[in-house]
Formats: sequence, C-alpha cells, structure tokens
Amino acid sequence: MNFYLISRILGLLLTLEAVAMIVCGLFAKWDVTGGGNEAASMLFLSAAITGGVALLAIIPGITKTKHDTIPKREAIVIVGVGWILCSVFGGLPYLLCPPYLSPAGAFFESASGFTTTGSSVMTVIEEWPRGILLWRATTQLLGGIGILVLFVALLSYIGVSSKSLFHNESSFRSGDLGLARIQDTATMLLCIYIGLVLVCLFGLKAMGLTWYNATCHAFTTVATGGLSPHSASIGHYAERGNFWLIESWLIFFMALCSLNFLLFIVMLRNNWKRVFKEEDARWFLGICLLVTILIAAGRSYNDGISVLTSFREAAFTVVSIASTTGYGTVDYDQWPTWSKVLIACLMLMGGCAGSTSGGVKVGRLIVFAKSARSEIIRTFRPSRVFRVVVNGNTIDDSVRARIMFFITLYLMICIAATAVVGFLEAGTGISLESCVGTVLATALNIGPGFDAVGPTMNFSKLREPTKVFLGWIMILGRLELFALLVLFVPQLWKKY
Repeated sequence: MNFYLISRILGLLLTLEAVAMIVCGLFAKWDVTGGGNEAASMLFLSAAITGGVALLAIIPGITKTKHDTIPKREAIVIVGVGWILCSVFGGLPYLLCPPYLSPAGAFFESASGFTTTGSSVMTVIEEWPRGILLWRATTQLLGGIGILVLFVALLSYIGVSSKSLFHNESSFRSGDLGLARIQDTATMLLCIYIGLVLVCLFGLKAMGLTWYNATCHAFTTVATGGLSPHSASIGHYAERGNFWLIESWLIFFMALCSLNFLLFIVMLRNNWKRVFKEEDARWFLGICLLVTILIAAGRSYNDGISVLTSFREAAFTVVSIASTTGYGTVDYDQWPTWSKVLIACLMLMGGCAGSTSGGVKVGRLIVFAKSARSEIIRTFRPSRVFRVVVNGNTIDDSVRARIMFFITLYLMICIAATAVVGFLEAGTGISLESCVGTVLATALNIGPGFDAVGPTMNFSKLREPTKVFLGWIMILGRLELFALLVLFVPQLWKKY
C-alpha cells in the first residue's frame, strides 16, 4: 500500500474542499444580511484549517512519490477515506458558526450534504446565516457529481491517471462509451452537470426566486439532494401564484437527474439507438407515473380532494422520493398507510445507475424481477434456457449473482442498522416506524423518513451517538456498501 500516494491525493481533495469554502466565504462577506461577516470569518477559518491539513498531507506525497497513476487498491482507499474526510472537515462551518451544531450534529449535516441525503439536524433553518446555508447547498453540488468524479477531471490536468478512482465512485459507469481516456468521460459529465445546474437556476430565477434561493435550489435539485434554505422546503413558496410552475420545473429536473448521466453523453454523440434501449429510464418513469396515479386516485376518492390538487401533490412527492431528492410540499406522513408503503418502496428503488440518485437502483431491480420470473418458470420447465437481457445487454450468471448478493446485503444492513438505532435511542420512546424511517432515509440517501423523522420533522432530537452512526450509514449508502466496507478488511492494508 502506497500511503504517500494516498496522502497526496487526499490532500488535493481537501484542497478542493477548502477552495469551495473560500468561495462561500466570499459570498458571506458580500452578503448584507444578518450574520454575514461572522459566517464569512468562520468559513475562512474552516478553509484555513482544511487547507492546512491538506498541505501537511500533500508535502510528504510530493517528496516521497513520483507516481502518475493510481493503482486499484489505493483508489479504493482514497474513495472510502475521501468521503469520510470531506464529511468531517465539511462540518467545521456548522461547528464554528452560531447558532452552532454539536460535533456529532456537524458531522451528520456535512455527511448529509456530501452524500446528497438531505436529512438535517437544523431545527430552524432560517436562523442560520445565508453563507452557511450556501455552503450546505454547495456540499450537495459537489456530492451530486461525486466529488471524486469531479476530481478525476481535475487530475487529468496535473498528469495523474485516475481511472481507478472513476470506477470505484458509485455514481457513474462508462461501459458503453468506448472513450479512449476516462478523463474525457469525467470532463463531459462535469460539463453536462454544470449545464443542468445553470438551466435549472435561470429557470427558477425567471419564476421569481431571488438569485440566492434559485442558486441553492438549483444546486440541491440537480444533485437530487433536497437541502432547502427554508424549514418548509419547497412548501415555502406555496402561497405564490406560480407555485404550480415551480413544482413542475423541479419535478422535471428531479426526474431528469435520476436518469443515467452517461445517456446524455450518448445523446450528444447521436447514438440514439442506444438511448431507446435504455430500460432503466422507462421503468423509472413508468413506476413514478403509476404510483402517482394510484396515490392521487386514492386520495381524491377517499378524502374528497380535487383531482388536480391530489395529482400535483402526489406527483411532486413521488418524484421527490423516487429520485431521492427529498423535497417536501405536503406531509405524506398524514396519508393512508397504503400510500406510505408505496413511498417506502420508492425509497428502496431509487433512481437509475449512473445518476445522482441513491437507493438500490432501478437497473438492479429489473435484473432481480427478470431473474425471479425465469426461476419461477424453471420450476415446471427445468430444461428451458433463459437469457436475462437488460438495456440490450445479456446479463450473465456471475453478474446476476452479484446483484442478488448486493440487494440481500443492503436489506440486511438496513435491518441491522434499524436494530442499532433502536438500541442507541432506547429510553427515548422512539417507535419502530421512526427507526425504520430513520434508516431508510439515511442508508438510501432519501432525506425525510416517517413518524419522528417525517417530512415536517428533522433528526435533531436523536442522541449524539445516533447522529454519528447515521452519518456513517449515509456514506455507506452513497458508496453502495463495498467501497467503505472494504476498509475494514485487513488484507487491503498489507504492503506490496
């Protein structure tokens, strides 16, 4: 294990984070609202601490190694440790700036940002300076593209080959592109991502939002993160006459950013044949439409709500949860039990592979469903040979086995995490529904859960050890388990 190389790359990663803090600090210095100067000072101090640690990590790496490639084992360590370090140092502004968060709360809030989960321990969000809330949205902007995928694009300009980093970051896969250099893919993804942010931002500004609000919501919408600068989330704008237009715009971008970003590259290369083979997108959009109709029809029939209102509320909630954004306009915790069961299923599903969304991912569930169908038929036709085809590609038995193992492991971890949360919160009166909702919201990077952590509540009442545990669970879910779990395997750390 080349620890000098790991130190160098992690130092560069923290440098990128420090630069982002400085940018938010400059905004806070310019901002004339209350608390702006203090927020700027604390952001600059956080950047200085982060940058100082980064410098201490970079210097040994530069003097002791001249490697221009990142081997696979080192890449795995960089990915897992990198997300943890970014979450730790990203919590400094919340720890240093009033109204202050505890160390556990600061780590939770930072991890929620970088993993684009959207859960929060801030009780009254409007009490915080706008510079700090911009940093909060910026962590989701960086986490959405995958701060390490963004880093791949930057590494290409300093002569470092970082193909292993790209493949170990869970959000993106490059199988169908055939590009000569992985940096080309990362750079194109970065350009597409920034383009979507800008289009979303200018659209929100045209609908009457301030530049600050439009920027924060564009950052967290395209990242499918959902951290709003308002306690009421998107419901803050419910009294506006064009609220339906804001809802529709956000629904469009939440759904769009739940699709595989590599499809956008394929479209730019005019490979439309590959686009039409994409089953993930069809399944995702079809399931969202079906669940929206079911919930809207049920609420309209049983509760007497107008068809248009019930459809609007259901559509926004369904897309927000399925995309793992977690914005809220209504309290779905007050809906009938069967509606909440459907929402829980959407949490497990998540978006498409290669998107900024969390969850198990639609593609894996497609393979699971097709495999289950073939095994059922095989009980009375044992000699029949089945081919599982997804997105025009045949899925071999080894891939199917890995997917089945992944889904099983994910569910087992969720069950175990629910038990741990129940243990840590023993004596607080927490309900089983709250424990399950807490784990689903964090492990699947959703944001809101159920009951005590529902869409109108937050995670502030949880105990400090629980917040630290859930912060780790968020990173575990963001990295799709293995990139973090592998850090606990002793063989990984052996020297060459």
